[in-house]
Amino acid sequence: MKSLKRFAGSSLFLPVVSLLVLLLFNACFVDGFLSLQVTEDGRLYGRLIDILTRSSSLIILALGMTFVIATSGIDISVGAVVAISAAVVCMLIGGRGDGVAETPMALAMLASVCVGILCGAWNGLLVAKFKIQAVVATLILMTAGRGVAQLLTEGQIITVYYKPFAYISGVLPGMPLPTNLFIALLMVLLVVFLMKRTSIGLFVQSVGINPTAARFAGINVTLVLFLVYAFSGFCAGVSGLIESSLIRAADANNAGLNMEMDAILAVALGGTLLSGGKFYVGGSVIGAVTIQTLTTTMYALGVSADQLPVVKAIAVVVICLIQSKKAQDMFDRFKARRAKKHAGGKAVDAL
Repeated sequence: MKSLKRFAGSSLFLPVVSLLVLLLFNACFVDGFLSLQVTEDGRLYGRLIDILTRSSSLIILALGMTFVIATSGIDISVGAVVAISAAVVCMLIGGRGDGVAETPMALAMLASVCVGILCGAWNGLLVAKFKIQAVVATLILMTAGRGVAQLLTEGQIITVYYKPFAYISGVLPGMPLPTNLFIALLMVLLVVFLMKRTSIGLFVQSVGINPTAARFAGINVTLVLFLVYAFSGFCAGVSGLIESSLIRAADANNAGLNMEMDAILAVALGGTLLSGGKFYVGGSVIGAVTIQTLTTTMYALGVSADQLPVVKAIAVVVICLIQSKKAQDMFDRFKARRAKKHAGGKAVDAL
């Protein structure tokens, strides 16, 4: 009972409950939602596996967005960076119909991720060094990024016929689950390792709460902000690899489209305040899975892709209202009145 009360008061309570409610709804109203099947070669497939597969790139994006939002910033350029990363890797590998790579795949992947880091570093330079507001600085790359991707692909969809490229988001022989799930897991473990073994989390939180106080405490605020945006670009670069491998092509118009909104929503749903400060990596991961579950649910119910952003926008507004200071004050007053009433009842029983 104590452990249940402790969990109810933790930051993961609302994200987990939201995910469970969605899963329960799907189990009741979507046929075969919870069913899992195994192919002859040992591969697992089903709607749950599809959700995890599609949420892997969003999980990675949410990791980078978590640190950005924790510093009281925002990165609305990650979707465009995904498009640039996808364009780079597909352009280097090439769309030759004979299935031969023009550039070694490992080198193409490395270049794609490095381009993502450079994009993040550009955002970090504008925010940390030149003190441009984060939403304005990242809006520049959001606006220009897809144009850059279009230039790289010459306005065409580059289809990659090189078979090993599909394994980035596909299933390796003998493996039951797609590779991109393991990539997302490695990224989560990397962040957890950095949080547990270094002081990065404390520095990010300090900058988000009060950058002036953090500077007086000896923290290099400029460097922290720069690295946070560079890491967000790194996450977007990895997501670009996954997204392009899923369709085995680079589509500059649609790759990463609206993913910045999904990443922000995942972080907010995970309990991280959009005003910055304390953050929850585990909550962001659960939030990303919840967003993908919501997307799958809407498609299963016949909601079109054009209408889906409206549902997500409403969810963002609701979360912001819940996180607002006025809502928190109302909740605190409610808890105080309940505690006072409970204490009064105990006093009467004692008499």
